[in-house]
Amino acid sequence: MKKALLFSVAVLVSGSIFAADASPKEAVTGAATTLGGQKNYSWKTTVEVGNNSRFKPGPTDGKTEKDGYTALVMSFNDTSSEAVIKGTNAAIKTPDNGWQSAAEALADNGGGFNPAMFIARLAQNYKAPAAEAASLAAQAKDLKVGTNGISGDLTEDGAKALLVFRRGGNGDGPTVTNPKGTVTFWLADGKLVKYSHHVTGTVSFNGNDREVDRTTTTEINDVNTTKIQVADDAKKKLE
Repeated sequence: MKKALLFSVAVLVSGSIFAADASPKEAVTGAATTLGGQKNYSWKTTVEVGNNSRFKPGPTDGKTEKDGYTALVMSFNDTSSEAVIKGTNAAIKTPDNGWQSAAEALADNGGGFNPAMFIARLAQNYKAPAAEAASLAAQAKDLKVGTNGISGDLTEDGAKALLVFRRGGNGDGPTVTNPKGTVTFWLADGKLVKYSHHVTGTVSFNGNDREVDRTTTTEINDVNTTKIQVADDAKKKLE
């Protein structure tokens, strides 16, 4: 009786109310599914990295509409890039280029770091919050209701997937050792309003080891009131 009472109080404190017969993981998955069924919504994703990190991503502002466009504005250091996704097609715009299809950007490999290729790969692998939240819930070992949302540890494979960037083409990708991670979801009236994941581990690539300590937080807003405007040049690249 006492345990059930504490559980109910924790649910109310976290701002999440769901059916008594639903587990926390089922509640999160259901909220993610509900979000994916809405006409449209917006979000802002912020990333916190260690002070010694050479790569400091800024915020990503996103908008999506059901069975329509997903539009992203991504900031890295002092520059911003755009991406528009529809189905399996993506178009990107970087400071040094106009709108390109993802295929065009990926074909332009002049050697070294290529921002257009990087953004194109991000766009091709991007998951809007409804899909990403459901994936994170599936990758959690267990989820429990607490005073600060619904939280749990990620599986080793789940943490590892978040620590590496999916590279295209041939060659060996990075290896990860000691991957660890946690994830937290915030629900209000059964609706997903925010989620965050924290991962740590050592990523090794081309003989170089890099310690990663990263927290990524996404806040969802303007559900069913979001409007997306896509440039004609971007639409052409999606055809």
